[in-house]
Formats: sequence, structure tokens, C-alpha cells
Amino acid sequence: MTRLRIAEIFGPTIQGEGALIGAPTVFVRAGGCDYRCTWCDSLHAVESRFRQDWAAMETGAVWAEVRRLSGGRPLTVTLSGGNPAIQDFGPLIANGKAEGYRFAMETQGSVAQDWFASLDMLVLSPKPPSSGEDVDWARFDDCLARAGDAECVLKIVIFDEADYLWAREAAARYPGLPLYLQPGNHTPPPAGAEDGPLDLDGITDRMTWLMERCLADGWFAPRILPQLHVMLWGNRRGV
Repeated sequence: MTRLRIAEIFGPTIQGEGALIGAPTVFVRAGGCDYRCTWCDSLHAVESRFRQDWAAMETGAVWAEVRRLSGGRPLTVTLSGGNPAIQDFGPLIANGKAEGYRFAMETQGSVAQDWFASLDMLVLSPKPPSSGEDVDWARFDDCLARAGDAECVLKIVIFDEADYLWAREAAARYPGLPLYLQPGNHTPPPAGAEDGPLDLDGITDRMTWLMERCLADGWFAPRILPQLHVMLWGNRRGV
């Protein structure tokens, strides 16, 4: 049976961002990532120094915990990370779909897997210049190709003008994908911490700037959304 590196499983809560914002969900957060974004808000699920806190769980055990948390009532299961695409979540998805659950996953689009086609929604979130990472668009296209009939959407985090201009170019590559923009959170919790300071005024200011910037440019394609979970619970983990 497939073994997975799991940083945390929690919920039910609501999806805090993107196309499923506000939807009830259980999160399965994978441990491990092939990126090291400068503003990462989940370093506890990314850096190998926290590996001792990750659980090596068989697929059946992960699924049992999802069922326990949801009371056996089907909802959406969100696969996040880190980058969940570097592991094999295909068997978990098969278990859940057999019981009426839906699956969404967010990834930066750097690793493609055949099991993407089993997802109900694939959220592709390429990282802008402020992340310090470079997007390999060939790999990104491969992720889209492997998704098959899964619903695919594009989500980009915006911190500054350079990110905004980059997002315009990235979105132009995929005009058929629904597009979601969100202002970045400059005050994620320190690595390994349960909580951290929250600059809510700063987030609101960036949200306002981003909205006004898009409207002034006549760029009406994106939906501009906040990180709802951050506004409700700050930088706390597990909500």
C-alpha cells in the first residue's frame, strides 16, 4: 500500500481561497516540496528540517482520518502542501471517490502525475517573481495535459507591481483557464510556529491596490479574492 508523508490532516473547515472559497473541506497537507518560495506560509510542510514532525502514513490510514474528521459525510478533500504532486495520491483519491467524496489539489505545476486526471479540480498556482522561483512552462503544460477532464483553474499570488505584470503575461498564456488573483500575506508565521503576527491592514491595502490596478487597466478576466482563512483566523495552522 502507498505510504505518504503527511504534515497534517485537519478540518472540516472552509477553503480559504481560489475557486472553492467558502466551501467545506478537509485538508490533507503533504510534507515535502521542490520549491523554496521566499514568502512561503507553510514552511512546516516544506523544509526537511521539519521532517521529524511529518507522519509516514499508509493510504488507508490517511483515508480513515479523513472519514473520521468528516463523520463519513462526503465533502471536498483538499490536497495541499508543500507540493502534493511529488507523492502518489492516486490511491487515496480512488478510495474517496468510491464513497462520494470530491478532491481538489493545489500545486505550482512543476511535477506532473497521471493521477491528476482523477481530481475534480486542479488548481495550478505558478509562482511570481517575488517567490524567488522560476516557472518551467513545459512542465506546467504537462500538468495541464495530465489533468484530462478535471476542472483546471489558475491562481496567482500578487505581492507587488512586478508580480502583477508577470501575472498578466502568465494569464495570457492560458486564456481559457478561469483566473483567480489574491494579495500576498507578508507576515506568515515563523517556520514551525503555530501562529504569527498578522498585518491585516497591509493585506487590505494590497487587496485594494490590486483591485484598482486591474480595473484601471481594464483587465476584467480575473476574480480578485482575499485569503479568507487568514482574515478569519490569522496565521494559525490547522484551520
